[in-house]
Amino acid sequence: MRIPARFAPIVFGALLSAIMVALVSGFVIAITQGIHQGFSTQWLRSCATTWPVAFPTVTLVAPWVRRVVGRVTA
Repeated sequence: MRIPARFAPIVFGALLSAIMVALVSGFVIAITQGIHQGFSTQWLRSCATTWPVAFPTVTLVAPWVRRVVGRVTA
């Protein structure tokens, strides 16, 4: 089963924001608190609370970023 192409911007935003939230939240927790017994639970909780902010942000900001990049590159 494939997702129709018209949903590509939403799928892009969902995947990019999920990857970024997972990487950044894991990195920040590891740096500030270290890898400890409750790390996985805390990491998942952090991802679950920040992804709802990151997803619409990436989805709404991505078209603007593409235009800016198009203007500043040859």
